[in-house]
Amino acid sequence: MTQQTPAGGSQPLQASAFAPRNWVAGDLNALFGLGTNNLLNLLVLTGLLLGVVEVPAELVFGRILPAVGVMLFLTNCYYAWLARDLALKTGRDDVTALPSGASVPHMFIVVMVVMLPVKITTGDPIKAWHAGVAWVFLEGLVIIAGAFVAPLIRRLTPSAALLGTLAGVSIAFISLKPMMEIFINPWIGLPALIIILGGWFAGVRFPFGLPAALVAVLVGILAAAFTGQMALDQIGNAFEHVGIHLPLPQLSAIFGGLESIWPLLVTAIPFGVYDFIEAMNNVESAEKGGDSYPLRKVLVALGCTSLIGTLLGSPFANAVYIGHPGWKQAGGRIGYSLATGLLILAVCLLGVVPVLLSLIPLPAVLPILLYISLLVAAQAFQTNPSRYAPAIVFAMVPHFAAWGLTLVDGSLDAAGLSATGIGNELAQRGILYEGMARLGQGAILSGLIFGAITVFLIDRRFRHAAGYALAGAALSFFGFIHGPAIGWAVTPEMAGAYVLVALLCWLFQYCPNVPSNGEAHSH
Repeated sequence: MTQQTPAGGSQPLQASAFAPRNWVAGDLNALFGLGTNNLLNLLVLTGLLLGVVEVPAELVFGRILPAVGVMLFLTNCYYAWLARDLALKTGRDDVTALPSGASVPHMFIVVMVVMLPVKITTGDPIKAWHAGVAWVFLEGLVIIAGAFVAPLIRRLTPSAALLGTLAGVSIAFISLKPMMEIFINPWIGLPALIIILGGWFAGVRFPFGLPAALVAVLVGILAAAFTGQMALDQIGNAFEHVGIHLPLPQLSAIFGGLESIWPLLVTAIPFGVYDFIEAMNNVESAEKGGDSYPLRKVLVALGCTSLIGTLLGSPFANAVYIGHPGWKQAGGRIGYSLATGLLILAVCLLGVVPVLLSLIPLPAVLPILLYISLLVAAQAFQTNPSRYAPAIVFAMVPHFAAWGLTLVDGSLDAAGLSATGIGNELAQRGILYEGMARLGQGAILSGLIFGAITVFLIDRRFRHAAGYALAGAALSFFGFIHGPAIGWAVTPEMAGAYVLVALLCWLFQYCPNVPSNGEAHSH
C-alpha cells in the first residue's frame, strides 16, 4: 500500500500501519506463468527419466516426482515468507517473491553426465537413479557452503557482469530452443507466443479475466486438436498413474549411489558453484527490480530444500529461477509463489503429470520461457549505465559457445562420432571445436570474469581488472572454467594467458594520456 506525495509519486506507508495481502489479482496471472513454467519442467524431467534412463514408470511417478514436489513446495513457501517479511519491513505492497523451481540445466546434466553412463555401464536404471541422487546430495552441500562466500562475491562484482552473464544464459539456453520448437509447430506456437506478448507486454485483457498464460495454453490445445497433433488415444492410458503417491525416505539411494559415481562426484562441485552464482545473479536481478533479499538466507534455503529432496529420492537440484522482473510486471506479489508450490505438490502427489504430458502441447507453454528470457536479457541493459553495454555483451559470449557445444556434441554422438577424431574436418567447415569447448566450459563463471574485467577497464579501475584476471587464472588452472573437469593444472596455458592479462591491466595505470570515460574516442 502506498500514499501519494505532493509530486504525484508514491512512498511506502509506515510498516506498523501496514499488513501485506497474501493474494492480489496479479498473483493469478503470475501463478499461471510460473506454475506453467514449473509444470513444463516437470514434463521435461519426466521425459528424460522415462525415455533416456528408462527408469520404471512406477518409480518415476510413485517416488521421484513426489520427492521433487515436496522440494519445490518447501522452497516456494520459504520464498513467499521472505517476500512477506520484506513487505512488512518496508511497508510496500509491490514486493514480488523470488521464483523457484527445478534447475533446468541440471536436468540434462544429471541425466546425461551422471545417470546415463551408470545405466549404460551397469544396465540397471535403479543404480542410475541412485547415482543421480548421490550426486545432487553433494551438490546441495556445495550450495550451502557457497552461501557464506556468495555475498562477498556479489559485493566485489559489478552489476553489469552479474546481469550480463545471466542474460547470456537466458538468451542461449532459454530463448533459442523454445523458438525452434515454436517454428517446428507454428500453428500452435506462434498464436500462443503472441497471446503471451500481448497479455504481458501490451496489457491486453482477455475475456472473463482469464490470465494470458491460461489463454495461450487453451488456444494451443485447440490448435493441436484441430491440426491432429494431439494423441487422444494416450490420454486414457495416462490416468493409470493417477492416485495418491506419498514420498518416503530413500537414504539407501544416496549410499548406494556413492558406490557408482566416486569418479563423478567431483563434477558436482562446479555445478554447485554454478547454482549459487546463478542464484546470486537472480537475487541481484530482483534487487534491481526493487526487491532486496538476503542472499545468504536465499542460498541456505536453496541448498537445504535440495538436500531434503534427495533424502526423499529426487535426483534433481533446486534453483532460484530467472525472471523476477517478469513476474513483478505480470502482477505477481507474495501469493503466486505459495500457490505455485501448492500446485506442483498436488500435481506430483496425485500422479497428474502423465495426463498433462498427453494433453498439453509443448509449443503452447514454451512462449512463457521466451517472455522471461526477453525481460531478463533486457534488464541487464536497462538497469546499468549505457557505457557498460560492451561489458554486458562480452559477458554473454561464453554462453553462446556453450550452447553451440551442446549442439555439436549432440550431433556427433548421434552419428557415433567424436570431435577428437574429426577435429580437422570440423575446422575446415568453420567449426573451431577446441576454441568453442574452452570458451563454453564454465560459461557462467567465465562470463562473469569477462564482464567484470571490461567494466573495470571502462571505469579505468585497472587494479580491479587485474584482480579479476588473476581470479580467471586460478579458475582456469583448477578447471572451473575453460576445462572439462576440476583438477590440478587442467588448462595451464589458459591460466598463463590470464596472468599475462592481469599484468597488462596492472601496467595500464602507468600509461600516459589515458582519456576519461567521457573523452574516449569512438572509431
